[in-house]
Amino acid sequence: MTARPEDDDPAADAEEARLFREAVRGVTPLRKRSPEPRRPKVPPDARFTRADRAAVLRESLEAEAADPELIGGEALAFHRAQVQPAVLRKLRRGEYRVQREIDLHGMTVAEAKLALRQFLINALEQQVRCVRIIHGKGLRSGHRGPVLKAAVSAVLRRTGAVLAYVSARQVDGGTGALYVLLSTR
Repeated sequence: MTARPEDDDPAADAEEARLFREAVRGVTPLRKRSPEPRRPKVPPDARFTRADRAAVLRESLEAEAADPELIGGEALAFHRAQVQPAVLRKLRRGEYRVQREIDLHGMTVAEAKLALRQFLINALEQQVRCVRIIHGKGLRSGHRGPVLKAAVSAVLRRTGAVLAYVSARQVDGGTGALYVLLSTR
């Protein structure tokens, strides 16, 4: 690039600055615009919650569930005689570290029983102390009630290595999941 002679002339720069100031002498700066008011955030559309509530309402109007103890919202609890009340309290509070988890959603009862038995065998072989079983709340099971919940409960009660189980805390699935305490012997 070659420099033009007027680029190096300080007098020319001063003259340009003076001309610019004269040209903008009567101009007033624009006021800063206030930002547009923010629209309030629209709360998220709880589509599935509404669908679940509608399903529960439909089911409540239909025939009674086969086993009233296993109605969708009911918490499950079971313990063997040798389990101390303090241990059961800790399990209910979720104070045992969950070492393994299985989700049975979408399975048939036969598939769920098979998967659960295999899961328990593997957990016992690895000497796992506490597991979480997600069976769902059975909201779409119709008048039969929560089918997987009943099947899981039956399998766990018949499994001698299961010391206790309780419905999980709300953050871990509530009545749609169980904390299960296993014997490590």
